[in-house]
Amino acid sequence: MSTYPDAARVLAELEPQHRFFAGIDSDGCAFDTMEIKHKECFIPNIIKHWGLQPVSKYAREAAEFVNLYSRWRGINRWPALVMVFDLLRERPEVKARGFEPPPATKLREFIADNDFPKSNDGLRAYMARHPGPELETALAWTTAVNAAVADMVHGVPPFPFVRESLWALAKKADMIVVSATPVEALSREWQEHDLDRHVRVIAGQEMGSKSLHLELASGAKYAPQHVLMIGDAPGDMAAARANRAFFYPINPGREETSWQRFHDEAMNRFLRGTYAGAYEAALIAEFEALLPEVPPWLGADESSARAALGRASGEV
Repeated sequence: MSTYPDAARVLAELEPQHRFFAGIDSDGCAFDTMEIKHKECFIPNIIKHWGLQPVSKYAREAAEFVNLYSRWRGINRWPALVMVFDLLRERPEVKARGFEPPPATKLREFIADNDFPKSNDGLRAYMARHPGPELETALAWTTAVNAAVADMVHGVPPFPFVRESLWALAKKADMIVVSATPVEALSREWQEHDLDRHVRVIAGQEMGSKSLHLELASGAKYAPQHVLMIGDAPGDMAAARANRAFFYPINPGREETSWQRFHDEAMNRFLRGTYAGAYEAALIAEFEALLPEVPPWLGADESSARAALGRASGEV
């Protein structure tokens, strides 16, 4: 079993109460909070704290693409931020204005250091060893984002059929929240709508990656065919695959239809053992077709975008 933060001990010590297990993402999956969090909380603070006012239009487009409308949807805030800078650096309109996005050298070093969780507390611990103005800006930005989320994001209900699905699945499966969002925000949202009673643990960024959440909570405790991850982002699918679990996609822009299909059809297939194979593959193909890899403003000029996004995400 992988090493894990102390906060994740509750996942490692989770004992099965049912034969089945489900991990459920929160933002954009159970709750319609992705758009408001990024467009009203993350992006204004990116522009403010990182000095992107001269190219604010393009910064907004880049951040929305990375965090909402691409195959990187839902990734951790730190690599997502660097990807925004790298997309801006490759954009012709930004070059024409003579604007140079932040190189984010120290931030990249923090992202690459696997000894520190990619959370606010992880950043603070890293800064104790590697102090500097760039990371002070990073801390100010992420703190402002969390404050904006706490102030702005409330009263956002779960998608239709989420409540009904969790109520039904809780009778057959142990469930946890699997998210890259801070636990404080997750707990507030799930408690606000009385959904926390259906899940045994609310796991956020302080407990490690989504893949680690699933590994600690379900690994060697359930048969692989009895483990399911429900999510709205490719990172959720990657976490499922890393743990030999099934994946049920909540399609961006089609969330209500996705949850109704889960409630009416997919949940029963999972519980009856008929989810694997062609059925799951068709769902995933539909999901992947909705999330492009290349920003729409680049048209046929794909190579620079792929290189920039690959560098920031650690894929090249």
